[in-house]
Amino acid sequence: MHATQYDIPSELLAGRVILVTGATQGIGRAVALGAARHGATVVLLARNIKRLEAVYDEIVSAGSPEPAAIPLDLLTASDEDFNAVAFKIHQELGRLDGIVHCASHFYALSPLRDQGIEEWMNQFRINTVAPAALTRACLPLLAQSPDASVLAVGESHGLHPGPYWGGFAVSHAGLPHWVKMAASEWDVCPNLRINLLVPGPVQSPQRTRTHPGEAKTEVPPTDSVAPAFLYWLGPQSRGQSGQIIELNPQR
Repeated sequence: MHATQYDIPSELLAGRVILVTGATQGIGRAVALGAARHGATVVLLARNIKRLEAVYDEIVSAGSPEPAAIPLDLLTASDEDFNAVAFKIHQELGRLDGIVHCASHFYALSPLRDQGIEEWMNQFRINTVAPAALTRACLPLLAQSPDASVLAVGESHGLHPGPYWGGFAVSHAGLPHWVKMAASEWDVCPNLRINLLVPGPVQSPQRTRTHPGEAKTEVPPTDSVAPAFLYWLGPQSRGQSGQIIELNPQR
């Protein structure tokens, strides 16, 4: 099921605990709000405390299950920090049924000759290393879930490289390999699955930075892709793992 048009059962994620990184803006915020609206207890993870509080309040005001909020800067996070996240979820909520890795770091469009080591390392740290490290830390919790789904958010330029995207594109190009390797290793655990969703162009803060002159009417709103994410988090996607799903393939 690739389509963003999906008739979502109102209690699709009832009783589930879903961790969403980059949960304060863009796709992360849309997924967090959508998951909460459909019954999930959402663990919001981002670095900006005020923005975390705003999304937390929005979920509570809507009458959805009370979320949890964890401030963490993925750029500087260590294995100990990721283990602490898993411990906190275990202590406060007792389970984890899914992760959506929405956090992403984009530096700037520029030719390769102008891109330095720090720029590349920071993008790899957030776009590639953080999803793998956080998933590793949470794996014992996910393995205890009767139906756990991990979703990485991919980038079109990671699949279809073009000029000037440099370290951002290369860092995202690693995600399909990680997803397929994890799916293969988890094959002995039918309750675990991992997939890569590539949303394509949507109205988001990152899109505004990469396409500053683009009218908002030229691309779909961010929440238009939320139904697909909810499908892949929910029970209907059970047994489907290691897939690369382009929601709006680039022509």
